[in-house]
Amino acid sequence: MAIKEIQVKSVMTKSNLPVADYSVNPYVGCTHACKYCYASFMKRFTNHPEPWGQFIDVKYWPELRNPRKYAGKEAFLGSVTDCYQPCEAKYRRTRALLEQLQGSGISVSIATKSDLVLRDIDLIRTFPNARVSFSVNTLDESFRKEMDCAATIARRLAAMKELYDAGVQTVCQMAPIFPGVTDVKAIIGAVKDRCNLVWLENLNLRGDYKARILQWIHANRPELDGLYHAIYTRNDRSYWAELDESLREFTAREGFNYLRDDDTQRAPFGQPPVVVNYFFHEQIIPSAKKAQGCK
Repeated sequence: MAIKEIQVKSVMTKSNLPVADYSVNPYVGCTHACKYCYASFMKRFTNHPEPWGQFIDVKYWPELRNPRKYAGKEAFLGSVTDCYQPCEAKYRRTRALLEQLQGSGISVSIATKSDLVLRDIDLIRTFPNARVSFSVNTLDESFRKEMDCAATIARRLAAMKELYDAGVQTVCQMAPIFPGVTDVKAIIGAVKDRCNLVWLENLNLRGDYKARILQWIHANRPELDGLYHAIYTRNDRSYWAELDESLREFTAREGFNYLRDDDTQRAPFGQPPVVVNYFFHEQIIPSAKKAQGCK
């Protein structure tokens, strides 16, 4: 693993994401090395010869001046890295940032695949509307091992429960859903007592990982070859439309609130989570691109 410490002018980057005002990434690169990682495009900006997943730049920045200027804003931690990947245990850059922002009035939303986030539960609880999302797209540990080097699914679910019980808003981010592999209903059943939101996102194959994923499917799940080529070669969207309808019926039967492209609603603690479907933005619902900006 190539690890380099770098100086940056600021770690707070203004974001055009509809979910946050600032995008915050204390590291460049991510050792979780997810086969489907959309952030692998960052490699072309880093001058690293190492493959994605085998290098980390550790960011150091000047201590934030006047952090109260961020009051009422929201920061998304982990848009192109995992803020709690293993090196955070040593370098503590995410915790340093939370300490600098504490008491400023900014909201934080953290995306991770690691239970190391529990180390900072004391800080996270002090932020208004703090939210932590865990990526869970399978309950099959063997498939998880094929796709990433992050914490086990059991550890993610346990961390989600601990945060939820501590009063921190939690999200099960079912992203990406692998057609024919991800058991969406089973995962909802596994997290319904430990999260406020379930986000559903379709596997979107683009860039250099499209061939990698299709090759893996062919080698390991050849019975799905036809389905994957229909979706990702012929742009057939019927799989997602059928899954949407099936989930609409399932959530109605189970008493969950089911929405499309709307993360503004959150279930109260102790109530079934709100399930939000992001299958169709930009592709099927014509108004989604306009409503969601760059999503």
